[in-house]
This record gives sequence, C-alpha cells and structure tokens, in this order.
Amino acid sequence: MKISLNIESRRGDRTLRAMALRWTCALTLAAVVCGCSKQSKPQPSALGTKAGPDKTTSAPAPAPAKVSETAAKEPKQVKQKLITLGGSITETVFALGSGDSIIAVDVSSVFPPKVHQLPKVGYHRQLSAEGVISLSPDLVLGSTAVGPPKVVAQLKEAGINLVQVNDEKTIEGTRKRIAAIAKILGKQSEGKALIDSLDQDMKAVKQSTEVKKVLFIYARGAGAVSVAGQKTAADAMIRLAGGVNAVQEYEGYKPINAESIVSAAPDLILLTTRGLKSIGGADGVSKLKGVSLTPAGKNKNILAIDDLMLLGFGPRTGKALRQLAEALK
Repeated sequence: MKISLNIESRRGDRTLRAMALRWTCALTLAAVVCGCSKQSKPQPSALGTKAGPDKTTSAPAPAPAKVSETAAKEPKQVKQKLITLGGSITETVFALGSGDSIIAVDVSSVFPPKVHQLPKVGYHRQLSAEGVISLSPDLVLGSTAVGPPKVVAQLKEAGINLVQVNDEKTIEGTRKRIAAIAKILGKQSEGKALIDSLDQDMKAVKQSTEVKKVLFIYARGAGAVSVAGQKTAADAMIRLAGGVNAVQEYEGYKPINAESIVSAAPDLILLTTRGLKSIGGADGVSKLKGVSLTPAGKNKNILAIDDLMLLGFGPRTGKALRQLAEALK
C-alpha cells in the first residue's frame, strides 16, 4: 500500500512538472511573438526620417523662409546706366519714364530741368570718347548725328553699347524716333501714348487762312545772332504751322544782315526762349539790325518758344506747333 501511494505521488509530481513546463513554454512563445510584432513596426532613422513607405509618421518639413509682402509683389530689378546724347533723345527718355536711369547727358540736353544736375560728356556732334568710357554705361543712346565718326568707332572698339536712332526733323521722323527708343527701353505702351498725344496736338493745329512770313532768329548773345534759311528745323516748324519762311535765298544759317532782314519783311519774328533772353528780351530784338523796319518789328510781333520744344522734334513738338499756329492767326 505504501509502495502504491509512493508511485502515485511520483506520478503526480511529474504531471505537475509537465504542466508547469507547458505553461512556461507558452508564456515564452507569447513573449517572443509580442516582441517580433513590436520590432516589425518601422523605426525612425538617425536623420529623423522614417524608414519604409509609411508616411504617416514622417518628420515635419522645415518651415519656409519668410518673404516680405513688398518683395513678393515687387521683384527687384537691376536698373540700367544710360548716357543720352542729344536734347530730344534725353527728353524722350524722360517722357517715357526712364529718366532715373540716366547717369550723364550731352550739353544740348536742357529739358527737363533735372538734367542740369547730371554730368555732361560734351556736345553730341563733337564727343570725346574718354568722357563716355570713364562712366562705364550699360547703354549709350543717341541719334545718327552723334559724332565725329572717329569717336563713334572708338566707343564701339571699347565695347560701349552705342545705339543710334534716326535724326529726321519731321513729324513722321519724330514718331519713328519715339517708337524706336520706347522699344529699346521696353516701354512700348508709354511710347504709344506719347505718339498718340503728338497726333492729338497735330490735329488741334489750326492754320491761318492768310499765309504769313516768319523770320527765325537764332541768338546766343548780341554778338552771336544768325537767321534760319531753308532746310532747317526752324524752317520745317514754320511750314508745319502754316507759315512761310521769310528767308528763301539760302539753306542753313547765316549771320544777320540788315538789308536782307528789311527785304524779307517778316510778319512775325520767332526765337527760342533762351535766345530771346540772351539778347535782352523784346527790346533787344528791336535793336537788332534792320528789325525795327520790318512789319514784325513795327508791331512788336515777337514770339519765343522753349528751345527743345521748338527745334528738338521730340515729344512736345505738337505743343510748339499749336503755339506757333496761334501766333500766325
């Protein structure tokens, strides 16, 4: 009986040990499975980005750089450095809205008043290459009258970007010149507006039914007075306004001559404002040789118009013609 119980006791112990072993194995397997499950999840890399295709746990993107509202609306532009040669060229560039780009002008550039604050590089027909080259311009803009040819060649050899436009003293030439300059500067819409304004002024010119003779006197002081003949800018303006040049005998300009002035018998004497000032105003004109004996001198019929407006064939040419035509009525 004791033996039987002892055997049963040992069997019971083995059973308990077997059951304990099975539980231990089960618990161990469960732990392994749980561990594998945890390790299968993608882990962040050392660079802070996530391995694997799952993008839900990717690192946040860096914040974009801050840009001011002004900078976003108005991108920075590099302004060209311009040198303009010739009064009408300079005036046109200003009228197109590009005057702030001009760093120097020639001495014939007298309008608008701001040009008097700019450096001068000589007269556009008698330039010195050194003065232009020393300023390192991005663009030199002038007419076909720029010279002398030797200097033009020197500028081009030095790598200066010299662009020349027509120098025609006609209304059509003015239109073409404005359009050409506007295209060069990328101001086509502004150029069209200037041409439209010129055309409107031309339409407003009311010519007199009575043709009157006009004498244009070019003065730079009492000792430097000459009279305009045919094929001059003054002659062209007189004809466009409906008048006739009182001098028909020669082309270009000649010094004043009392006998010629008397025989010309002008109805109107025309000058530039600077010319009139240089000889002492209307009283100074009356003292010029032969003038007091002409119809214009006797009636004090004297007209002065801004230099570039009258002779420059630029953006204000139409306004000058309106003034002149009004004086001829």
